[in-house]
Amino acid sequence: MLVSPPVQALLTRERTLLSDLQAFLELQGAPPEALVHAKEALRTLDETFLLVVVGEFNAGKSSFVNALLGAQVLPEGVTPTTDRIYVLVHGEQPGQLEPTRDPFVSRLTYPLPSLEGVALVDTPGTNAIIREHQALTEGFLPRADLVLFLTSSDRPFTESERQFLGLAARWGRSVVMVVNKADLLETPEQAAQVKEFVMTGARGVLGLNPPVALVSARREQRGGDAGFAALRALLKVRLSETERTRLKLASPLGTAAELLGGEEARAGAARQVLGEDLRVLRDLEQQREHHRGTMLGELDGQLNRVARLLSEFELRADRFVDEQLRFSNVRGLLNGRELEERFRREAVADLPDAIDRQFGSMIDRFVEANLHFWEDVQAFLIRRQPSGEVARTRFSYDRAALLQGIAGSARDHLELTTEQELGRQLARDAEDAMKGAVGGLAGGLGIGATLGVLVGASALDFTGGILAGLTLGSLGLFVLPNKRIQAHRQLRQKVAELRVALEQIVRREYEREQERADARLRDAISPYTRFTEQEERRLAQAGTRAAELRAELDGLKREVEALGRA
Repeated sequence: MLVSPPVQALLTRERTLLSDLQAFLELQGAPPEALVHAKEALRTLDETFLLVVVGEFNAGKSSFVNALLGAQVLPEGVTPTTDRIYVLVHGEQPGQLEPTRDPFVSRLTYPLPSLEGVALVDTPGTNAIIREHQALTEGFLPRADLVLFLTSSDRPFTESERQFLGLAARWGRSVVMVVNKADLLETPEQAAQVKEFVMTGARGVLGLNPPVALVSARREQRGGDAGFAALRALLKVRLSETERTRLKLASPLGTAAELLGGEEARAGAARQVLGEDLRVLRDLEQQREHHRGTMLGELDGQLNRVARLLSEFELRADRFVDEQLRFSNVRGLLNGRELEERFRREAVADLPDAIDRQFGSMIDRFVEANLHFWEDVQAFLIRRQPSGEVARTRFSYDRAALLQGIAGSARDHLELTTEQELGRQLARDAEDAMKGAVGGLAGGLGIGATLGVLVGASALDFTGGILAGLTLGSLGLFVLPNKRIQAHRQLRQKVAELRVALEQIVRREYEREQERADARLRDAISPYTRFTEQEERRLAQAGTRAAELRAELDGLKREVEALGRA
């Protein structure tokens, strides 16, 4: 490489850029292969210039290389003869193998002065049965400084060759198109047609007009080929010290452009995923609010049903008082135990069981709504599982781990928190609330039984009062009517107190359970919500840094392209 002061300055800036790019990729959690290519791009600045020959199996690459060098250096055959990458360099000892870092790369010396300062690389054929051969070639392509892309005149520029050339274009490699087996073309018109076909195809892939050389390795080995003479003249220009320097500096920049573009694409995909996730989370939050509003809106219905039960009890109790507090029933009024039992049987009737059923209905509704809500959370997780290219980055691994954490929470809740367990929990809470409403009378009883205790206590209050005022010596004209009025008044007071107590219980249990459901959901999704917010900030910062690297990269590419062309 020609190292003049301007080139040295470019080298320094390019090393800095490639080092910064490598650090940027590591920070962003880029795929391992991207980091490998970034390290290789920096290392290739110190390596020999690599002239890499690529092409499909049976395009005659080995015979072409031998003809180009004017020596039988590589084995030839109709079957895949190259199962590794051969790097040919000038050396005094012909055929001497030198050790390399890569077990699939063989470094071979040969006394060829034309290779001084250049390493000629023969790669395995692509589109062969042995797929490992193509993988070797594709993996080595980013290290090339100049690519000799070999096709055959009998099958020029096939679809698989078009795809492989697209890979070279992605890495920003400089390409020379070579059409081998030109001896199969019988007329100049056929040669011109093939050359135009290859040039048009290459222009469509590369976006520029690469040079196209028609050669015949067979004719060259048998005495000489004009196509090879033209190709050597072209390579003499391309491999001049100034041009080699330009290409050597340009190749790592092409790699950098591909790697930076890949990271920008992954960041864009991540931003899209995050945007969709945030929208789903907002939808889930809106569903939670809607669910909360719906459940609290059912309070009136629940309370109306409880109030109706108490009103029916009040009517029965009023009727009982009117029927029992009569002069004709004086003997029955003096039997307090029987009066209380009849009150419970005729007035209280099935009120405790009805209240029990009403609370049971409320509990069932809570349980059903709670389980459905967590099923919605699981559906969210299924929709948001990572896929595609973004799934190969650290972003996707972190995201997947958090999603799996939410999934575990939802799964545990649905599997371990059964309807029976939720029902028992709600029933215990309601019973505790009832105990608070009636004092210590309800210890160890169910909701309905507790209600029976409360109503029974009411019966004791006003029947006991009646009995205390009724003696054989005080049966005046106004005693029983007064007692009846007093009983009605006490009854209404007790029912009103009971209605308030039950309303407080129902409202408190609705709100308490809703708070539990909200808390469980917030606990489950809050880590992921924080993750999405943090990733948005990180991606914004990464976008700014990528733009800075892109600006430096584009500036260097323009300066390198201008080398020797002022």
